Amino acid sequence: MVQSCRNCQNCAHDLENYCPQMVLTYGAKNVDDTITYGGYSDFMVADEHFVIRIPDAMPLDGAAPLLCAGITVYSPMIYFGLNKPGLHLGVVGLGGLGHMAVKFAKAFGMEVSVISTSPGKKNEAVEHLGADSFLLSTDQH
Repeated sequence: MVQSCRNCQNCAHDLENYCPQMVLTYGAKNVDDTITYGGYSDFMVADEHFVIRIPDAMPLDGAAPLLCAGITVYSPMIYFGLNKPGLHLGVVGLGGLGHMAVKFAKAFGMEVSVISTSPGKKNEAVEHLGADSFLLSTDQH
């Protein structure tokens, strides 16, 4: 998002993504009647409320997943209180979103079980990402 009205009930409750006047980063009509082109832009203007500074020491390829897959799992985890040590989270699938869910949950101190149809994902889930357990969804036992 590059902006919202910041005045409606949705905006007042930090739900700007439901604002009827929100302007998306790509393919939306901006307030000056130009069309937004997101990552295809040479430059863009965004309300500072919707901008995040990436620290100079963080490589851009490390930050990029946080901006799409990361927020897709982080936001509902926070909204529904799934960010507390001791909770147990089941992550179905270890694709882009699943990876981020495991990483955030472990950072929150949660116990994580990964559920997948791919037996080859076990090592990545447990050894690389720190999942506590791995369940193969096609296992009949």
